[in-house]
Parts: sequence; structure tokens; C-alpha cells
Amino acid sequence: MSMNAPVGRLTLDDRRRIAGWLADGLGYAEIGRRLGRPTSTISREVARNSGSGEYRPGHAQEAAVRRARRRRPPGTPERPTGVVRGFVDEFAALLAATGLPRMTARVFVCLLTADAAGLTAADLVALLQVSPASVSKSIGALESMELVGRRPDPGGRRERYTIDDEVWLRAWQADTGAHGRIAAVARRGVGIFGPDTTAGRRLASMGRFFGQLSEQMGGSTLAEAAGYDALTVVAALVHAGRPITVDELATALGWPSRRAAAALDVIRSRPAVADPLELSGTGSGPISVTARPDRLSPAQREAIRRFREASPAAVVTVEGCRTSSPPATST
Repeated sequence: MSMNAPVGRLTLDDRRRIAGWLADGLGYAEIGRRLGRPTSTISREVARNSGSGEYRPGHAQEAAVRRARRRRPPGTPERPTGVVRGFVDEFAALLAATGLPRMTARVFVCLLTADAAGLTAADLVALLQVSPASVSKSIGALESMELVGRRPDPGGRRERYTIDDEVWLRAWQADTGAHGRIAAVARRGVGIFGPDTTAGRRLASMGRFFGQLSEQMGGSTLAEAAGYDALTVVAALVHAGRPITVDELATALGWPSRRAAAALDVIRSRPAVADPLELSGTGSGPISVTARPDRLSPAQREAIRRFREASPAAVVTVEGCRTSSPPATST
């Protein structure tokens, strides 16, 4: 090996070679030449670790590890092992595949696997072997998503970045809110383009999917008191058979007006509660429920219309939830 080749600390394998060459009678200069080290490095290594006149490679390695730990400033994280580094890279690649920038994903996983004290920007630079600018940009992105927090470093003027145990709950809630907003916009698009158009059908399908996803991720609406009230209001509007005001609804149910209004707000904010029906009417005016136009395809609605016209003897009306039949004829 050339004397000009870049070298690091002596390894256990290097030290075992030194012991073997010393046993063979080689001098420090020759050992240094074979290892690509200065002669002074070899002489100092042997002098430090020659108990009773014999160089001991195992003892030398342990002593070197202890010295390295003493030299490292307090709080400085150890460089990750090969296994840890592989895990960080694998996890970061998985997150990157979901759309998170790769560097941001690497910073996130480093913080995720750090101890409770967190890491400074300098720690992240050292661990990831990247520029401070890359770390700063990634931290900014993670903070905007509320995935990391920062706090003062007790030992200096720098800040430490941490991930708390509720990060997953916040990420989940953020996704749930986004799904609900997507569903609401998609349903609004159905009204703009029309339920019978190609765009309307696509938006209706999208609205149903994200609406159900939002409901499932946000927790069962039926488990909430307001959810029970919302279902009661839907049933009341169906049985009313005509549009009624909030005050009329509250009077019929024996509720305060604000309770009825709160239940209506639940239905408006979570339309899946009333599916396959939807509210008609806004503000303080009369309110009713109608069948959602996006639940059936145009062909299905047309088939139902033909069936209704061909079989007038039994007609189910959604408004009153009644089945009407012609009077029996005497024979």
C-alpha cells in the first residue's frame, strides 16, 4: 500500500498483523510500509500496548475504542453500524416511494431512530454525510408537515430536533381531513358537471371512495352522540314526507333547536352518515332528504323509472317511506 493512500484508525485486523510481524522480527519501518502507515504510528501503537514487553492486539483495540469515546463531545451520536445504516436507507426508500423526498425521508428516519434527546442539525450532517443546506431544507419540510419539533439544546445555543410519540396520530388526522375535503370537492364537481356525464360519474366514484375512507379513518360516526342524533334526523326527515324547518324538526323530536341544528351540521360535514340520501335545503329554510343522484348510474335510474311506470301497484316513496297499493276490488 502506498504511504500516500488515505487511511483511518488502525483496525483489529491491522493490530493482529502488527503482532504477527513483530513475532517474525520485522522492524517498525517495514511494518509501517506494509500497512501504509508512518513509522511513528507503529512505534507509538506498540509502546502504548506492550504489557510485560509483549504487544497485545486485543488489549490495543479495546484501549483505542475507549479513547475514541472519551474524545467524542458529550451528546454526539455514534456513527451507525452497517445494520442500522441499512435499516435507515431501506426505511427512507420506502417513505420516498410514497412521495416524500428522499433526503427528507432520510432525515426523518434518523430522527425516528434517535433517542429521546433528539439530534442537532450538526448531528444529522455528520450521520448522513450531507451538506447543512440539505438538512435545513429537509427539516423545514418536516416541520411544515408537523412531523418534527424543535427545542433548545441544554448544552449550548443550538436546537435539537425531535419526534414525539403522537406524530402518527397527527399524520393520520391530517390525512383524514384531506380525504374528507377531497370527497366534498368531488361531490361538488358532480353538481357542476352533472351526474350523467363522464366527468360527473368519475367524480361521484371518487367522492364515495374518499368519503368512506375519511369516515373509516376518522373513527365510526355512529360511536358519537352527534352521530346517533344525525341518524335520528335522517329518519325523521324521511318520515316527514315533506320539507320541514329546523324548529319543526326539533319540536317533533322533542329536542332543543340547537341539538337538531348540530345533528344537521354533522350530516353536512360527513355526508356518508346519510348515504344513500342527502340533505336538500340550506340555512334557516325548510330541509328534506332526497336520494343521492350519484348512487345509481344513469342506466340504473332509467331501469327503476321503467319499473315504476310498469308496476304502479306498489310504489315506495322515499320521502314518506310508505308503500302505496291500489285498493282491493271486490269480486
